[in-house]
Amino acid sequence: MRVKQPGSADGGFGMNDSESSFALLAGRAALRLWPDLPRDVQEQLFETAVPHDDQVRHDLAVFLHDRHPRTAHPQKPTALA
Repeated sequence: MRVKQPGSADGGFGMNDSESSFALLAGRAALRLWPDLPRDVQEQLFETAVPHDDQVRHDLAVFLHDRHPRTAHPQKPTALA
């Protein structure tokens, strides 16, 4: 049985040990595959992972951009060529 836990990372429902283990495995797999996933799939995973927590969204975005430079947004030009 799952008990609602507002503000938790799993969408508000507590996970049992098996669910937590499977979620961890799936998350690790997603991180390993991240650079090979199409951009729209990356965006869907990101939005599903952290839909309401701005700080966690920021932290995850920084982590992903640092770990997988291909997903980083291009740098803004600093001067005219």
